Amino acid sequence: MDVKSGACGMKTNYMETMELPKVKVMASRKSPKNMVIYGPPKIGKTTVLSQLDNCLIIDLEDGSDMVDALKVKANSLADLQAIGSEIMKQGRPYKYVAIDTISKLEEWCELHAKAIYQKTPMGKNFDVKKEGLSVLSLPNGAGYLYLRMAYKEWIDKLNKLADHIILVGHLKDKMLEKKGKEVAVKDLDLTGKIKQITCANADAVGYIYREGEETMISFNSMEDVTAGSRCAHLKGATMPLAWDQIFID
Repeated sequence: MDVKSGACGMKTNYMETMELPKVKVMASRKSPKNMVIYGPPKIGKTTVLSQLDNCLIIDLEDGSDMVDALKVKANSLADLQAIGSEIMKQGRPYKYVAIDTISKLEEWCELHAKAIYQKTPMGKNFDVKKEGLSVLSLPNGAGYLYLRMAYKEWIDKLNKLADHIILVGHLKDKMLEKKGKEVAVKDLDLTGKIKQITCANADAVGYIYREGEETMISFNSMEDVTAGSRCAHLKGATMPLAWDQIFID
């Protein structure tokens, strides 16, 4: 590696052997590595996950009791840590891991956020009397920074558990004013910037709903639905939910 002075007199490192591409580099994969699905309660989100081969459902909300599936329950972050450690120990035996649901994960991360804050100089005396204070009670919304840190830490951990990670969310109906009219918007039931972290991490966000007897999924990013995809075959798509049409590699 040569070291030369840059334009401002600073030393710049570069490798003599590095070659920059002269033609387009082909995509290395087509299917989403990380995916978010969400929809109304009792729509069958857990049921459709059970139909995906070699998919482990990590059930955080006891939503899988009436479904035959590859599943394991977690009742705390400690449980989730233990399950994740065992998956890694066994050499990541599942092609897909689904977290059901991320709303519960966000709730649990509030406690982890408190622990992170208490390790800082500012937070070392926070809730020393163990009165159950939430970090979100900090003034000026400061606690949400630690919530985001805790949540991002767990998303990074979960991303390592399988080739494909599916995060399951709840639907939040909210009203927005557009052009002087109130419009119902279908959105992920997560705190503002937690939702941003979740969607930024995902290659595809799909809204699940029923159309007659058919379970549908939409990746069409419309004004009234949070959805979308980086994957070319899913961009703008609305279709019956069929896993072999989503994971095509």
